[in-house]
Amino acid sequence: MKAKVIGSHLCPDTLWAINQLAEANIETDFKDILSCHADLKQYLKLRETSEAYAEIHGTDRLGLPCFICEDGTITFDIKIVLNKKSN
Repeated sequence: MKAKVIGSHLCPDTLWAINQLAEANIETDFKDILSCHADLKQYLKLRETSEAYAEIHGTDRLGLPCFICEDGTITFDIKIVLNKKSN
């Protein structure tokens, strides 16, 4: 199982999530939006076009960390990613 994690190395929630996924032996492709311009551009496009961000728009929330599973599922809930591994 592999999951893309979009977040920031400065975000404690992102760092915690990456550690949880590592402990569960889930390979991660970390996209750090604060250290890579290309990753930031991809995140902004995802945030503007994905239905997953509908409830985030108009709030102060950033929607990070964001997880994209191999099957294309986009979620902010690490439990969903961890449950996909057990299935």
